[in-house]
Amino acid sequence: MRLRNVIGFIMLYVLVFADFAYSQASGWYTEGNFEPHRRIKLTITNPLNVDRKDCPMCIQRTDLPFHNIPQRYITVVDPSLPSNPEPTDEELRRFSGYLIRKEEFGHYIEYQMDDIDRDGIWDELFFLTDIKARENKIMYLYIEEAERGLYKHRTHAGIGYYGRHMVPFWEAEYIGWKLWFPMSVDMHGKREPMLTAYPEYTENLSGYYMPYELGTDIMTVSATFGAGGIGLFEVPSQPDSVSRPEYNFRTGEGPYTSTRYAFEVIFNGPLRSMIKAKTMNWETGSGQYEVEQYYTAYAHKSYSICRAVFTKFLPDEGSTAFACGIREIMSQYNSFNEGGTAISFGKDLLIRTPDESIGEKGLKVDFEGIALVVKDIYKPEYSNIKGLGGNHVFKIPVTTDHKFEYMILGGWSEGAVNRNEKEFKQYVLDEALRYNNPARVKVHELEHK
Repeated sequence: MRLRNVIGFIMLYVLVFADFAYSQASGWYTEGNFEPHRRIKLTITNPLNVDRKDCPMCIQRTDLPFHNIPQRYITVVDPSLPSNPEPTDEELRRFSGYLIRKEEFGHYIEYQMDDIDRDGIWDELFFLTDIKARENKIMYLYIEEAERGLYKHRTHAGIGYYGRHMVPFWEAEYIGWKLWFPMSVDMHGKREPMLTAYPEYTENLSGYYMPYELGTDIMTVSATFGAGGIGLFEVPSQPDSVSRPEYNFRTGEGPYTSTRYAFEVIFNGPLRSMIKAKTMNWETGSGQYEVEQYYTAYAHKSYSICRAVFTKFLPDEGSTAFACGIREIMSQYNSFNEGGTAISFGKDLLIRTPDESIGEKGLKVDFEGIALVVKDIYKPEYSNIKGLGGNHVFKIPVTTDHKFEYMILGGWSEGAVNRNEKEFKQYVLDEALRYNNPARVKVHELEHK
């Protein structure tokens, strides 16, 4: 009899808990006097057997059940998160009237809406979410005008007249990047999570001589691919030969006759920021090309996604292939390449050379790692290129739309994360797995309350 009672109590508890969970997941969100009457359900699926933290989610406006939604009319809600309590009077006085009020049926999460093609209409809704292994997670987009909700920028993009030329910067809290050289990425290490590009380019601080708390440049680029760059394999008989935009038979002639560049900030958001680098008048002697590259930094990540779009692709030979690569890091002592992943490990690196004229003794760091990941769908083929200072390069068959993308990653011993070979390698392999197996989203029909 007692066993039956226990079993009955357990079954009742399970039913009550399930009913509560369903009510929480399906109940209509409110926040203060914000009581929306329209919403769109999302089902987000993690195809992997591993949990994902701060998983990037990007939803196209054209995938929603209706498209004419103004900015500030979307509120992204995770019904599985605990609701925000009513803020105290002291909190309101300190943080202003834009502070989120008491919530019910879930919690508002940070997001941004980005206009990629610059036509005045937002194209993508972007946010980050935690999702468990193999989980099908329910979230909602509530459609109603809302103003409350201010949140800190964790990424940044900007262009500065820096070092006597235009230089684009993009960064997240752990790693920053810039194009000191127009087609080879330079890298900046942070000692603590913070954004540092703005003071660097507005005050024209040397990346190697930044105030200690702002971190330092940790990359020598020179003629290499640096922390990431693209090129072309044009000569099959010379597999070690790669054509690069800044090194061509007209280098140094000026923008009328040599390769020229233009830069643009596409968006500068709290969760992701994007730079566009346009390369024009690229003539190699074996073809004519123009390419646009989109570099994106993501909050809480030590990587950037780089998308290349060839707007002119006129090779003389049909065997021409895309190339992307990273340099062999200074003082490289080990490397890894498998599939579309290449990692370069360096130790006891001299990242700042001694300068006797100012009494500078230089700066060495114990460890630095850089990595490149090309998605499997592009069928990358690894090459160790000894020219141009030594590089880890992937050859990629030309795609029908003349587009491809890749991921660049960085870490160093004085950073807050990925401070040694083991940690950095595991981070790269984990992110490569996620990059090749993105979370999927199903957009449902519009619901009315």
